[in-house]
Amino acid sequence: MLQAIGLTSTRRGDLPLAVDDVTFEARPGEVTVLLGPRGCGGTTALRMMLGLEPGRGITYFRGRQLHRVAHPAREVGVLLGDVPGHPARTVRGQLRMLCAAVGVPASRADDMLDIVGLSALRGQRLGSLSLGMDRRLGVATALLGDPHTLLLDQPSAGLAARDAHWLHGLLRAHADHGGTVLYTTADSREAARQADHVVTLERGRLTADQDAAAFARTRPRPRVSVRTPHAARLAVIVRREARAAQRSVEVVAEPGGRLSVYGADCASVGEAAFRHGVLLHRLAHEEGDCEKADGAEGEGAEGYGADREGVEGTNGPREEGQKTDEGPTATRADVPLPAVTASASAAASATVSAPRAGDGARPLVALPVGRSAVGGHTGGKAAAPVPQRRARRGPMRPVRYELRRMAGVPSTAVTLAVGLIASVAGAVLLARFQGVPLTTALAAWPEVLPLPPAALAAGLLGALSFGDEYRHPALCTGRGIVPRRVGLLLAKLLVTAGAAVLTATAAALADFGALRLVYGAEAVTVPGNWPVLVATWTALCVGCGWAGLLAAGVFRVTAAGVAAVLAVPVVVAPLMQWAFVGRSVRSLGGLPGRLRELLWPRWPFDTDTALLAVARTTAQPVGAAMVLSLAVLTCAYLLTGRRRGARW
Repeated sequence: MLQAIGLTSTRRGDLPLAVDDVTFEARPGEVTVLLGPRGCGGTTALRMMLGLEPGRGITYFRGRQLHRVAHPAREVGVLLGDVPGHPARTVRGQLRMLCAAVGVPASRADDMLDIVGLSALRGQRLGSLSLGMDRRLGVATALLGDPHTLLLDQPSAGLAARDAHWLHGLLRAHADHGGTVLYTTADSREAARQADHVVTLERGRLTADQDAAAFARTRPRPRVSVRTPHAARLAVIVRREARAAQRSVEVVAEPGGRLSVYGADCASVGEAAFRHGVLLHRLAHEEGDCEKADGAEGEGAEGYGADREGVEGTNGPREEGQKTDEGPTATRADVPLPAVTASASAAASATVSAPRAGDGARPLVALPVGRSAVGGHTGGKAAAPVPQRRARRGPMRPVRYELRRMAGVPSTAVTLAVGLIASVAGAVLLARFQGVPLTTALAAWPEVLPLPPAALAAGLLGALSFGDEYRHPALCTGRGIVPRRVGLLLAKLLVTAGAAVLTATAAALADFGALRLVYGAEAVTVPGNWPVLVATWTALCVGCGWAGLLAAGVFRVTAAGVAAVLAVPVVVAPLMQWAFVGRSVRSLGGLPGRLRELLWPRWPFDTDTALLAVARTTAQPVGAAMVLSLAVLTCAYLLTGRRRGARW
């Protein structure tokens, strides 16, 4: 049972409220539709239920508010617009990454691809999907956690008739197995045909709350659908003749040269057009009871997508930039379900026939994931009391999620490759000049560069960790998961440090090998203090990666992370040198020995060398600037997280 009570959006200036005191219920085992034209407040109402929009009111999901649900993705499946994700990520990679966020096995991704009919496109990039395939992927994403409730915003908008019929069949199956389905639409015929319960919104207020039978009898009106290149002229003619005949006729202009004439019939409209020489491309009578039509097209038998073409869907013309569906269209309401692979059908059949332990109903089209009945279906019965638990707002498996996020896009491999190539080229060129130390050549760090190429690559990888999270949000807040969580931050720090160590090691070995290959083994020897050099070099790359990560997390953009990395040697280090310029009256000599005596009398002697190396590294301008920058960015990240309302 989904209960929305008193939903009221926040007023913005002098504009009317987008949602004004809306209260309704969506019962399990039924498909509930929020009906209304664009701007009626349906989308805002859904976002308010999920806590994505400010306002007043309470929404209960089976008696619990969303922030009280331990695993939101296993209670509510959400599809708001297109699938969020990096366009270069593959379909299978996107789902496997979200499996780690939801906390289900990675094999769940392949099962869902079979069920929604995308098995053949598992290697396809997200940016190349058509609208129909993108919508199928969105449904698979919403069903990953086997949720009880599905919330969808305009799910059939722009779809071809076949895809729309498949989608509505899947939503009906979810409701038949005890789930709750709530979605918005602007098509009254679709609402009357597909819904069990219709909630009508107009200008943000609830105007009707009816079952489907009552809605079909009272709400939709018969109309004459006309398409003509002279729509404005024909509208004037029809209104003028209706006034002359003292008949009540309403003419509504629609995009694409279409008119909807209420209170007239095809004969009167056609005769008026003929007398005044108006060319008609289409003239059809459309009934408002939304029953499947068996007559000719002129009698409104188009069913789904009636009077819609390729780029247009059941909710009007496609907006600029919206994906299009190149799949075949249909002209009848009783189009059969699209054929999918045999493995998909077998998977769906096996799923439906397999009851879940501890649950009163069988899952819809989702294989069991071994979880408790907390997030399962109720089969239409009242849910048993569930103990309140603290909500898990971060990914269930953050390290696995971050590894799949970083490895799932080409930018990671490209950044590493460019960093290594630039490092090798710089090392070979620097070694040719007289007076250049071997350590400088190995690091490929000339004075003209603020940082070596490997450190810059590590910083860019760190900046992308949070930059891509906000630019292409894989962690959608509609699923109850947000990026600003300590668990996810620690996972990102760990994975970024690993990538930085890998970059530093690969760059050092590649530079050393290239120098020995080009100039010979006699010209390039291993330095005697190589352990200290390796530790310093690795710490520099890890520090750059962390600086980019934290800055991108604070400012929510990749460019800010890269700028923070470059600011360490360019801005922070000179400022620290200027602040501490002058002769020192006290020395830090002997600090490692005094620390050893203070902390542990039997500290191994080699530790003195390590502590001295750390002290010398920190005392360097770039090292001190890096430590200061990381401390400031960490505090800023924690403070901005609290200010933005992230629950730690």
